[in-house]
Amino acid sequence: MSAALEGLTDEQMSEPSLDGWSVKDHLLHIALWDDARASEVERISAGHESAFRMSDAQDAAYNDLGYELRRGLGAAQAHWEWEASRRRLLDAIAAAGDRGLDEALYGEAGLVSAHEAEHAGWIRAWRDRQGI
Repeated sequence: MSAALEGLTDEQMSEPSLDGWSVKDHLLHIALWDDARASEVERISAGHESAFRMSDAQDAAYNDLGYELRRGLGAAQAHWEWEASRRRLLDAIAAAGDRGLDEALYGEAGLVSAHEAEHAGWIRAWRDRQGI
């Protein structure tokens, strides 16, 4: 993700021309899910069940709500949210026991995800279209 963000100005990060979202919206979306994933790792490591077993409609509603709540945040905060949520997730994984590392116990906010790579790919494609 860092390479996809490199050199972007706050104005470029805030422009909603990436399929209706801005780059910062994508960062905030990843942060939303990394926070959920960190909580899931802690929860499952503590012996509890996943709290993120969602239907497709619930997943879409969660994404929509997260977008609405965070879209007014600025680019600097988007960077901070993304970096802080990533640290929380990595710390939770580092502290997880065997149960917390069992991928089969996770719901929608799974332990392993290609989510960030997917969004980074969309940002790189947007940069190519924009000539950035």
